[in-house]
Amino acid sequence: MELEIVNAKTSKTCGKITVPADTDIAHLRQLISKKFRKETPSADRQSLRLEPRGKALKDTDTLHGLKLRTGDKVYVKDLGPQIGWKTVFLAEYAGPLVVYLLFYTRPELVYGKDATVPISLTTHIAAACYTVHYVKRLLETIFVHRFSHSTMPLRNLFKNCSYYWGFTAYVSYHVNHPYFTSPCMCQVWAALALFAFCELGNFSVHIALRNLRPPGTKVRRIPVPDGNPLTNLFRMVSCPNYTYEIGAWLSFSIMTSCLPALLFAFAGAFQMTVWALGKHRNYRKEFKDYPKQRRAIFPFIL
Repeated sequence: MELEIVNAKTSKTCGKITVPADTDIAHLRQLISKKFRKETPSADRQSLRLEPRGKALKDTDTLHGLKLRTGDKVYVKDLGPQIGWKTVFLAEYAGPLVVYLLFYTRPELVYGKDATVPISLTTHIAAACYTVHYVKRLLETIFVHRFSHSTMPLRNLFKNCSYYWGFTAYVSYHVNHPYFTSPCMCQVWAALALFAFCELGNFSVHIALRNLRPPGTKVRRIPVPDGNPLTNLFRMVSCPNYTYEIGAWLSFSIMTSCLPALLFAFAGAFQMTVWALGKHRNYRKEFKDYPKQRRAIFPFIL
């Protein structure tokens, strides 16, 4: 079939391209980039749609499946400079690790003469928890996660790093402060146990999600529990990885009795709830047999 390629912003026609009806959107982007090098951005910057302001088409959509015919128009939107998802994640998670440990060393430039006050056991435990969490995230980014998209807009790098790095500085300044007062150790040990449980649960879910998608593919399946009992949360919610992560940060807040840590937990919970609701909605649209009893992120509630 022959399609007309149009710039979504200017409505200017780039030209026409002839492709097989079974061509998918990912391949079409490559063909458009190759044929219209001067008129269109590179393939990784393209978002294809059927209307100038319409919804972006999925890479797995085919022209036949979209019911396109000869003479139809496909609009190309420039997404701007792109950067790899893995690169963004590594920057997001490496920064907090460095920032937290810098405050943990109690620099005199920050804390003045009080920097020499002995560090409490709770502060040491909190630093260990923060380190474990972000080292885990770095290792998961390198060895576990399989990304459905290879790139994201470059502007996201600055937005995401500002959030993670800035909140880390806010939390670590207070937890590592010479005047930090630890709650009772019973509270600390109980919260530490819950933190460890949630971190293991989060990791277990990430492994289960990884195994759903064969290497080098973009296959999507209904997530289900595997042999690990920590993945049984899939029976109740669509995004148990977010549920566990919220639990981990609430545990950290209880462990330290630190208001900035609690604010970070609430901010993260809000964002992860938004993501979970979106994923839950997409699962239900994509899979007709998706379990009806599941909620998005909080069992029996939401």
